[in-house]
Amino acid sequence: MNLQIGDVVTATAGKEKNQIFVVVSLDERYCYIADGDRLKISKPKKKSLKHVQKALKTGFDQSELQSGQEKVNAAVRKFLKERRSYVQGRCN
Repeated sequence: MNLQIGDVVTATAGKEKNQIFVVVSLDERYCYIADGDRLKISKPKKKSLKHVQKALKTGFDQSELQSGQEKVNAAVRKFLKERRSYVQGRCN
């Protein structure tokens, strides 16, 4: 899978199944996801790459994610809220 930091993904397994998130960081086998609400940018969820699916072609601005401030969590929440109905309509 060709994921990058800032991509919008849908969880395909676990208690987060069918929810959308922003990728905060990556390594070989895992991505770290946040939604700005329960999962903050400063403490993202570690998720296996095989349990996420890229949801949108456009993503969240990478430079904003690097700052890790509270206003970034609010921006992520707003970004995902604006795109939630589109993504869920496509994935269901």
